Amino acid sequence: MTFDFLFRPNHTAYLKRASALLEEAQMARIEHQAAAEHHSALARMYAERVRRLESELYRQPRVAEHGPADVLADDRPQLYSLDGTRKPGLTSAT
Repeated sequence: MTFDFLFRPNHTAYLKRASALLEEAQMARIEHQAAAEHHSALARMYAERVRRLESELYRQPRVAEHGPADVLADDRPQLYSLDGTRKPGLTSAT
């Protein structure tokens, strides 16, 4: 018959399509793995930020250990510049 080619499976086309789908799935896996690593790093960064902010907010004053002047000098929160001109040792009082 002249229409036999419509009913016979074309193995090469199927293999090409399967190969393209495999490559697409591998690329998606790589992209999602990179995104997962990025989100993991962000989660660690925010966990550290939470710990730091909680320690600043809920820290107990150490007046009994040191004199009042030592508490002010040691426990003042540090100010951080968002640009590259950060100077070490600046506190909220300066």
